[in-house]
Amino acid sequence: MGAKTWMLVYADVDARASLTAQPALDREATRRLADALFPGERLEPAGEGDLSHTCPPDDELHIGCFQGVSIVAAREFGGDRPSRLAPRFLTAAAGGSLTLHAMHSVVDWFAYARWANGKLLRSLSVSPDSGVIEDIGPRSSFEEPYWCGEHPVESDDEADAYPLPFHPLELGEAALAELFGYQLEGTIDAALLEPESIPLLRYRRSRPSRWRLWRRTT
Repeated sequence: MGAKTWMLVYADVDARASLTAQPALDREATRRLADALFPGERLEPAGEGDLSHTCPPDDELHIGCFQGVSIVAAREFGGDRPSRLAPRFLTAAAGGSLTLHAMHSVVDWFAYARWANGKLLRSLSVSPDSGVIEDIGPRSSFEEPYWCGEHPVESDDEADAYPLPFHPLELGEAALAELFGYQLEGTIDAALLEPESIPLLRYRRSRPSRWRLWRRTT
């Protein structure tokens, strides 16, 4: 598996249903949200991306606002303890739901968290090397078959058995399908949304130098 994500999804509606309907991108609202979430940064337009790539490099932001749903992909969302998300990102949820989804194929790590009205409902972070890093709140229904051993990682060597009852990236893909209606890798249901069909705007991120800020204020 080579899939990677680090993204937030704000929603006032059912995010999966909304994205499956392939809503139009609101470019003006996208820019306003970008400025609100990343104050003090210079954001320069860098073309378009799409939902198949929500793991931008550190100096980029991928973002899109649609009817009832906003998607934000940035380096800040790749931490191994989702519950510690910076407060400014929670405030922006404005009474709706917020979901964080992150996974990294190099270390077989997956994490996700969900908030409603600013309250943390569920946070999970797992990898084979670190085990269960964070496990807060009741499990979502799509998790249960994985914890119950219905999707084990097969091994020919009992002494080298996989340290978790499932592969974190497989659970990560199940979360994408359940919460947002698409997947990136694995056996993909043809009925699911093609993530390439959902556009995102790309911005290059930088901070103005202190020297320039000083010149402007003198």
